[in-house]
Amino acid sequence: MRASSLTRCSLLTVAALVAALASVACGSKPKQVGEYPAENSGEGAPKTNEETPKWEGAAVRPEQGLLGLRRALDVYANLRPARYLGLPTPLKESLVRQADVLVVRELSGGVYFGEPRFEKPEEAVDTWRQTREEVRRVAHVAFKLARRRRKHVTSVDKANVLASSRLWRRVVTEIAAEYPDVTLEHRYVDAMSFELLRVPHKFDVILTDNLFGDILSDEAAAIAGSIGVLPSASLGPGPGLYEPIHGAAPDIAGKGIANPTGAILTIALMLEHVFRRPQMARAVEKAMVAALREVRTPDIGGHATTTELTEAVLRNLSWSRWTNDSEEEAVSAEWGV
Repeated sequence: MRASSLTRCSLLTVAALVAALASVACGSKPKQVGEYPAENSGEGAPKTNEETPKWEGAAVRPEQGLLGLRRALDVYANLRPARYLGLPTPLKESLVRQADVLVVRELSGGVYFGEPRFEKPEEAVDTWRQTREEVRRVAHVAFKLARRRRKHVTSVDKANVLASSRLWRRVVTEIAAEYPDVTLEHRYVDAMSFELLRVPHKFDVILTDNLFGDILSDEAAAIAGSIGVLPSASLGPGPGLYEPIHGAAPDIAGKGIANPTGAILTIALMLEHVFRRPQMARAVEKAMVAALREVRTPDIGGHATTTELTEAVLRNLSWSRWTNDSEEEAVSAEWGV
């Protein structure tokens, strides 16, 4: 399929698969996501630029579908790294140049899944429910990852107000005792929201619940310069879910200018956590950063197309550095290929 006939989402998929296929043998099956005009049913991409997904007002919003997918796969630990990529950022470069943050977000509980929930014209109810097991298993993922990084975990909650946060803090403190080589600190979410922008380089692994993790990881995009360049991995007892953090942009569908950075960096996460090839993952990351120094898509101040940025990544990949790739085991939340 030629790039000119692809939608934004499928272009990003192609960009990511190009990076993956350059490193490991794999295959893919395209599936339609979103609500398209009836005449395009079963054909994948819309036929024209105007026939973009009709998400607003749909019976089931994309966000609901994504939450359902996460629940079906039983993924519970969402990894959202944010580091300086050399892009313009609203923060002082002296602060972000050394920043390398990993948000580990509990993905299966909290206010996004709690019951009961309802919405009426004059009243709405969401339930914030958190269990000990939900906290325990995501905390283990965070501490294991911290051991491979700078050995520091910042647990974020609102224990001065919320009962669920007090449970969170108790369980995280108990789990921390099993990792004496990792330092644990607790912070309230409001203070953390300020400190993450004031001194981002001081944080390593940030462990938090579903809602706070959603917000803080989006805020951490300021470190990289754009939410459109951030990857994520959702881990569980079975197959994981790998996706860039950014949402869809129907307004640029079919134009070939979508930024593939988040999708390609997501492939790096997949190489590390599924294929267990951390050196391959680092090579893809370095190639992506090098490519961004050469060309950029319009959303980050450049004029390149999706294809041109992807080609720049491929030019910068040096497979020779993988010759001695080790069999180092990556944290895969009790599951691996």
